[in-house]
Amino acid sequence: MMNVQKKVPASPASIYVHIPFCRYICFYCDFNKFFIENQPVDDYIEQLDREMKRVLPETAPVDTVYVGGGTPTALAMDQLRRVLRDVKKRTDSSRPLREFSVEVNPGEADRAKLDMMKEEGVTRLSIGVQTFNDSLLQKIGRGHSAAEAEETVRLARESGFDNISIDLMFGLPEQTMADWKDTITRAVQLDIDHVSAYSLKIEEKTMFYNWYRQGKIKPLPEDTEADMYEELEEALAGAGFYAYEISNFAKPGKESEHNKTYWRNEEYYGFGAGAHGYKDGVRYANLGPLPHYLKAVKAGSHPVKDTHEVSRTENIEEEMFMGLRMKEGVSAERFNRKFNCSYYDIYPQALQELTAEGLLYDSGSGLQLTEKGKLLGNEVFARFLLDEES
Repeated sequence: MMNVQKKVPASPASIYVHIPFCRYICFYCDFNKFFIENQPVDDYIEQLDREMKRVLPETAPVDTVYVGGGTPTALAMDQLRRVLRDVKKRTDSSRPLREFSVEVNPGEADRAKLDMMKEEGVTRLSIGVQTFNDSLLQKIGRGHSAAEAEETVRLARESGFDNISIDLMFGLPEQTMADWKDTITRAVQLDIDHVSAYSLKIEEKTMFYNWYRQGKIKPLPEDTEADMYEELEEALAGAGFYAYEISNFAKPGKESEHNKTYWRNEEYYGFGAGAHGYKDGVRYANLGPLPHYLKAVKAGSHPVKDTHEVSRTENIEEEMFMGLRMKEGVSAERFNRKFNCSYYDIYPQALQELTAEGLLYDSGSGLQLTEKGKLLGNEVFARFLLDEES
């Protein structure tokens, strides 16, 4: 069992809080989630607070908080308010959070719920739009319409939120380029600050996986997905968004500070059933089944299911893989500070070859992918795999 109790982090931390309840289950989703009907939601909120209290110091020096799911907005307003207040009381009130994000499902956050989130200190919303095609929304198991998505964005602005992100998906079964272009057009017409866009990955333990095995659905060809990505990147650039990470686009100053924690390979707390965290050099996953999670917390233990101590080799690999996804790249200063050496000491041949092939360049402050390198990202990343003894 990992010893994370009452250990004050060496530097400001990030917190991820998992709310595993949903009013419907999307066909592509493999996250830890449960239908909210007849679930012990109030008990879960109480045990979630206990877990945070047991692990965090009295006033944790936290920079960012992200409340995700599942669906946080599936909770009743008073329940969601309790979660937000429980998180806030575990942070150092003398230093304001740089970012406090909550995931929102269209149609599940009326003006009153949005006003409450704003009053409780939430600074950023991530709205799960996915597509503006109503037929596709039904085919992927979403419970909202395109009109509800647009209305949720409008209400969020009226509530005073000045940092609004939407999630989009491409490569969906039966999605055409015309569908995708229409979704992009409607997205840029909205008053939003950030777009996260991911291609469909058919994961095990999902409805899509079962249908794929039965031959009922087919993923789109990779070259079609590549064309869709290029269409997105070009359209968003024209609308004032820049790709600060391969799948994330922001207007200036509106990047996701919390997600940068992951991409910079930094540590963070994960709380809740099925949540993942990374502290003291150990990656961990909490128990997913609700009864198991609740029982563990009530028994006074940390509800960890799996732990993995990250080796130096793995840490170096992750630093390269994750950093190269970002426009800022792999920071030379941060790499030197973390590993007491240069990436040229670890990868002399690979860096020379990738630079010569036009896939990578050294900006002086760090390593970044070229445009060609972005299109061949997985091939580039594979060159940074090391033998364990490195």
